[in-house]
Amino acid sequence: MKKYRHDSMLATVWIAVCLFFVSTLSLAGRHGTSSMPPAAGTEDSVGTDTVLADTLISEQDEAWPYNVKSRISKLLESNIFETSSVGLMVYDLTADSVIFKHNERQLMRPASTLKMMVAVAALDKLGKDYEYETGLYHTGTVEGCVLDGDLYCKGGFDPTFDGLDLGVFVDSVLRLGIDTIRGDLYADVSMKDSDRLGEGWCWDDDNPVLSPLLISREDEFMERFRSRLHKAGVETEGELRTRRVPRNAEKICAIKRPITDILPRMMKNSDNLYSESVFYHLASSDGQSVPATAKTGRQMMNRLITKLGFKASDYYVADGSGLSLYNYVSPELEVAFLKYAYGKNEIYVPLYAAMPVAGIDGTLDNRMRRGYARGNVHAKTGTVTGVSALAGYCTAANGHTLCFSIINMGIRHASTGRRFQDRVCEALCRP
Repeated sequence: MKKYRHDSMLATVWIAVCLFFVSTLSLAGRHGTSSMPPAAGTEDSVGTDTVLADTLISEQDEAWPYNVKSRISKLLESNIFETSSVGLMVYDLTADSVIFKHNERQLMRPASTLKMMVAVAALDKLGKDYEYETGLYHTGTVEGCVLDGDLYCKGGFDPTFDGLDLGVFVDSVLRLGIDTIRGDLYADVSMKDSDRLGEGWCWDDDNPVLSPLLISREDEFMERFRSRLHKAGVETEGELRTRRVPRNAEKICAIKRPITDILPRMMKNSDNLYSESVFYHLASSDGQSVPATAKTGRQMMNRLITKLGFKASDYYVADGSGLSLYNYVSPELEVAFLKYAYGKNEIYVPLYAAMPVAGIDGTLDNRMRRGYARGNVHAKTGTVTGVSALAGYCTAANGHTLCFSIINMGIRHASTGRRFQDRVCEALCRP
């Protein structure tokens, strides 16, 4: 009987020792005792220790940036991509590295995200202190209350020019003591060419009129100017005509507008007229092309594309608003523009401030109203038939600043693309 108890105790001790060693080995495996580093150029490889592989991959998937990659990959499994396509690229500006890319080099129609590219190019070339100018001039002499000469209104393609500004023009004439104009009233529209619509625009769209002399967005500047003069007691004996301001003309007054007053409506409200005005001012900045044309605007855009290391002939910029059916860029190119802007405060600060903010204002006011993307994502939206796009900036949970471009093509309903883009943004922003 004593021998039996002794053997039983030895067996119990032996089992305890075995359990101890098994437990120790298990803990070692969970803490990754292998010294093998991940294979170069891979994201999930953990070396040759297959016992630890599943555990380590699981841990990596929960950490930045693997969690983001996993989330976006799952979103790409959606059945919407059975009948449509998407190109996207996410770049970590803080770490200077690509986080995610998918069809990033595909040529796609950017819709109004092209406005972001135009804004970057304009701020880079013209500068944040650049000013628009709409001028009033006269020729001849003022004798008594009579102007024995002509009045000239020189257009500067200011899309904000309105009735209040026109009142300033009229008041400046009254301050000269004039109550009669013997000559004609001239419109100087030489700032740009005579094209009133952009290349590749659909005739049935709500297209802006591309005239450099507009009032309240309408092409009736001179008619309203003459009418306001008459109401103020100033008689005009001549006709309404078109001609450039002569060199000997004397400036009466000018309405100046900084480009930073144009950008917010251009970006937050996606105003096509405002963006086209910026595009044509960019076109005129080469100092050689008078009048400015869409071709010269495209050439100025191509200069920056080339500067960023891309082959400009691979892409096509037809207009300044994204309305054209002929515009083709890539998510990779849009990200390059966002990266370039981020590296220059004089571009990034006004650009970032002008972008719609998720769940807050502009064309993003009703999107991403809940979650981590709200108030975080600053991005330009884009929508034309069959296309929905989003390009801009956000801050990740680890504090890194990201930029991204997402272009959905071949979608029947724009809301389909918007929902996908919103989910990508939430995946980028949440922990």
